[in-house]
Amino acid sequence: MPPPLKNDRLLRALQRQPVEVTPIWLMRQAGRYLPEYRETRAKAGDFLTLCKTPDLACEVTLQPLARFPLDAAILFSDILTIPDAMGLGLYFSEGEGPVFERPVRTQANIAALGIPDPEESLRYVMDAVRLIRQELGGKVPLIGFAGSPWTLATYMVEGGSSKNFRYVKGLMFQQPLLMHQLLDKLAQAVTAYLNAQIAAGAQAVMIFDTWGGILTTRDYLDFSLRYLQQIVANLTRKYESQTIPVILFTKDGNEWLESMANSGCDAVGLDWKLPIATARARVGGKVALQGNLDPCVLYASPARIREEVATILASFGQGYGHVFNLGHGIHPHVNPEHVAVCVDAVHSLSRAYHVKENQ
Repeated sequence: MPPPLKNDRLLRALQRQPVEVTPIWLMRQAGRYLPEYRETRAKAGDFLTLCKTPDLACEVTLQPLARFPLDAAILFSDILTIPDAMGLGLYFSEGEGPVFERPVRTQANIAALGIPDPEESLRYVMDAVRLIRQELGGKVPLIGFAGSPWTLATYMVEGGSSKNFRYVKGLMFQQPLLMHQLLDKLAQAVTAYLNAQIAAGAQAVMIFDTWGGILTTRDYLDFSLRYLQQIVANLTRKYESQTIPVILFTKDGNEWLESMANSGCDAVGLDWKLPIATARARVGGKVALQGNLDPCVLYASPARIREEVATILASFGQGYGHVFNLGHGIHPHVNPEHVAVCVDAVHSLSRAYHVKENQ
């Protein structure tokens, strides 16, 4: 049996239970802004090797926790592991980002896709999860994650990153039934992948819908949220007597906050564009909220960082159900000392908002 958690405030906050201080973790907290990450990345030789080597993935997952008193670790991996395991020939091109040698654009392409077995073609991820849990020793919980079906489909159909989403939107508008076939297959794959992460030791999971915000409301509900709900409904929510919270994050998805809150998830991640007080009023206590500091605030002075943290904490106000985070990932050029200021500010300034809960 793994050791009991020494710090479970993230899991409590995600379930809207009382905490003594607001928990904080940061998207991309293991990344290029840390010199030790850059050293390990250089040792790996390339990004995919870093992701696919469990010892190295564990090493970089734990690096930010050695520097900062964060309330969670998040698995170091990439959202494109699933389409890579489907045999699409993923590689990363300098200056271009991810590229697939074999894009998925026809009925035959989609029919040929298999659902990857997480303990076979994605075994390296599960081995990393197991190793990280072991190395954490119960210090903080481990968050697993996956990309949403719609977001994975955008990369698979486009063949990589895109500015106008010509191919994926073309498929969606011209052959919607075929698009749904692809998304359903991806929803099955994401469900199996996340459930395997939970079995391997992930204590919460997050689904990143990076490109949901490029859709109209009608299309978001039909081509993105529909499959997020399908995944949430089929996830393992109890494992070894522990509740496994689920976080949904749609970048530029503030318009659909209520719909996301009704999806069955435990928490909704926010970008930095919506005041968290407004978001809290809109969801009405149905889910916890995660966010939502503008990542660029971390370029500011320590005093300004504390001021912005204070503003968000005051905006959420008294009570529970808040996990502090950025509205997107940390930028590569951020000074790590500024991250330390942010983490300290959240812990020190939030205590006043939780006093009544502990009396």
